[in-house]
Amino acid sequence: MYAIVLAALLWGTTGTAASLLPADVGPLATGAATMCVGGLLLALTAPRLTAGVLRGGARSWRWILPGALGVVAYPLAFYSSMSLAGVAIGNVVALGTAPVFAALLERFVDPPERRRRMDPRWAASAGAAVVGVALLAVFGHGPDASAASVGGGSGESGDLVAGVALGLLAGLAYAGYTYTAGRLMHEGHPSRGAMAAQFGVGAVLLAPVLMLTGAPLLQSGGSIGIAAYLALGPMFVAYLAFGRGLRTVPGSRATTVTLLEPFVATLLAVIVVGERLSAPGWLGLALVLAGVVAVVVARPAPTAAVRP
Repeated sequence: MYAIVLAALLWGTTGTAASLLPADVGPLATGAATMCVGGLLLALTAPRLTAGVLRGGARSWRWILPGALGVVAYPLAFYSSMSLAGVAIGNVVALGTAPVFAALLERFVDPPERRRRMDPRWAASAGAAVVGVALLAVFGHGPDASAASVGGGSGESGDLVAGVALGLLAGLAYAGYTYTAGRLMHEGHPSRGAMAAQFGVGAVLLAPVLMLTGAPLLQSGGSIGIAAYLALGPMFVAYLAFGRGLRTVPGSRATTVTLLEPFVATLLAVIVVGERLSAPGWLGLALVLAGVVAVVVARPAPTAAVRP
């Protein structure tokens, strides 16, 4: 359990750490560096397990490839969302909606024999999260909100809406590569190998983005240090800790614990970065988190076959 708490705390620092980078370091460079370096470390520190998954043939690659594409999309959308909408909103939208997207993937992509019946309580909880996202999009920042964000976004209303949209994309990508990793594990691959294979392939795909956008990261020791922290802490160490925790903690409890992440991210954004949320924005934040908590802790429906 403590390993999962550590992972959630590390993940919650990503937005605040990235906001400390120089203004000319764009969110694409930040995201590409974080996932490219961290993903390669995950793959290279478990070479046999990674190779075993990659050699699984078409049966494995039908999940590796979409998972790797999710690994590529997630950091680019996530850091761009925080650049446009701010650290607090970007984190809450992306991380708060990911469990809802994960539930939808399980409902509509799983084979019929593995699907769970749609629970009305889940629908109500998901609806609360959607309303919360809408409130954040329309009323997120108060009139005295700080412009501090990843990459120095302007904080204009159009940027806020675009930032929320990118946060939703990040949430979908996060849910996507988590789901595909689960499918690889269901087919008999070890959890470390399933994650490392997806992240390794995603890192290779992100390398051209890093080469095109990453030069400003090398302008000072401070920017190199922050980028190294993002790759080693919230990426590499956090995923190792999370995987270790899953050995002894059921997935439902683990997912509940990781909801510490958006709370930590929001608190750091307000206390360290100096962001402000309007009253409706705080209400939206509460609705997103309450909806997600209800989705996660609700007792699963029976796995009786559901007609497609």
